[in-house]
Amino acid sequence: MPVTSRLLRGLPRAKVFASSLLPCQHHQSQFGPVVSIAPAAGRPPTHVWPTHQSRKTYQTSSGLHSYILTPPQVNSILKANEYSFKVPEFDGKNVSSVMGFESNQLPANAPIEDRRSAATCLQTRGMLLGVFDGHAGCACAQALSERLFYYIAVSLLPHDTLCELEAAVEGGRALSPILQWHKHPNDYFSREAQRLYFNSLRTYWQELIDLTSPGEVPDTREALMNAFKRLDNDISLEAQVGDASAFLHYWVLRVAFSGATACVAHIDGSDLFIANAGDARAVLGVQEEDGSFSALTLSNDHNAQNDGEVSRIRSEHPSSERKTVIRQDRLLGLLMPFRAFGDVKFKWSIELQKRVLESGPDQLHENEHTKFIPPNYHTPPYLTAEPEITHHQLRPQDRFLVIGSDGLWETLHRQEVIRVVGEYLTGVHQRQPLKVGGYRVTLGQMQGLLEERKARVSSAFEDQNAATHLMRHAVGNNEFGTVDHERLSKMLSLPEELARMYRDDITIIITQFNPHVIGAQRQEGQP
Repeated sequence: MPVTSRLLRGLPRAKVFASSLLPCQHHQSQFGPVVSIAPAAGRPPTHVWPTHQSRKTYQTSSGLHSYILTPPQVNSILKANEYSFKVPEFDGKNVSSVMGFESNQLPANAPIEDRRSAATCLQTRGMLLGVFDGHAGCACAQALSERLFYYIAVSLLPHDTLCELEAAVEGGRALSPILQWHKHPNDYFSREAQRLYFNSLRTYWQELIDLTSPGEVPDTREALMNAFKRLDNDISLEAQVGDASAFLHYWVLRVAFSGATACVAHIDGSDLFIANAGDARAVLGVQEEDGSFSALTLSNDHNAQNDGEVSRIRSEHPSSERKTVIRQDRLLGLLMPFRAFGDVKFKWSIELQKRVLESGPDQLHENEHTKFIPPNYHTPPYLTAEPEITHHQLRPQDRFLVIGSDGLWETLHRQEVIRVVGEYLTGVHQRQPLKVGGYRVTLGQMQGLLEERKARVSSAFEDQNAATHLMRHAVGNNEFGTVDHERLSKMLSLPEELARMYRDDITIIITQFNPHVIGAQRQEGQP
């Protein structure tokens, strides 16, 4: 067995791409005929190409009949990509601070541009979970889902282990796997790029050997920072160098010219680190003494709503660009996230972009996005993949962590997300006063809403996956804060060309913590 295969063995092979030069997985279109839903104004892509953006609302045309999915059909769509993992027990006990996790994805783009990953570090301690939100295609997000955790795992290895790894490769000996992946069958790996990815990873650990000393143990924060920045640098370098294989040459260019945000959690005992670059988000569910749940946000969105990010970007460029570097709440008027992997159109010089494109395959020349130079492009780079890293010491009241792409947070407020998940996991439904906002509601309508809420409590736990349950609320939530089956059905029935006007791809990972283990670890750590 080749060395590469031994090191990376255990990778799922359920889906690999080889038959085309567009290696992004296509999901089946949603059920049913076209639904008569008319937006007030078209919803633009979340990350690129600004147009007028309006509220995500819909109205039913009275002249046409809407297609209503049955509950089993709705469930079939919502559960198609759900996945769950329970941490194994030893002698009947779970000795990990993590009990397990549940995840799901719902596409709006065709193909979906989000990716997700989860893995256990085998040569160090800890679990990695990440959400990757792609834009201008799915290539960059796909590459991150395969590669970033390896870079993090290698960054966490002590000097002596790195030397053992290199010696084994040099001697052609068998290698122990670095990661144990937890993947849904649809979450595939690219077999064709494995050798390229391995060579870049090996070069990285060789440099780490030179930079570290015997007995030195890496700092987690520094390891996460280095892994993010190094992988983005490798993505850029691979695109500049190219490859003798026409397929790989085109692929590395697609990865570099598309982009993706990343939000990654590393959990080791009671130490929780979040590394975030972009506008995905990590929010902790904290259970209060009265049984209710509150939200503790562990990441910051890197976009125009973050004053610190706006100041950072403006400070990195001349004052003459102050009015152009951020326009219409987008980087150079085009890109919504202010940190991302790939997106070399916002990082390379114009000369380098032209040189790489001229030597690239013909397929790339047909892509208008790659040929387009952003306006007012004077002092690159304008974009970075450097993550913002936060550390949180887990407490017994910290019950779960939600990592979600921006498609989730655009539809539900963070406190509502935490409430929905908390009630699902505990089975305790916190009755809140029924709110109707600024709507005028008759007594009959109010009675109907109360009866609907009562019925919903009895059926709220039909989902076997917390991420699916949250997704049901995100897509079917109406103005009264309840799941409207008719709305849910219509949103899931939208054809591919319309779905993106109403919502973004949604990816969710919900990690549940073990309060007993965390409490014991905190007591042991006290002087």
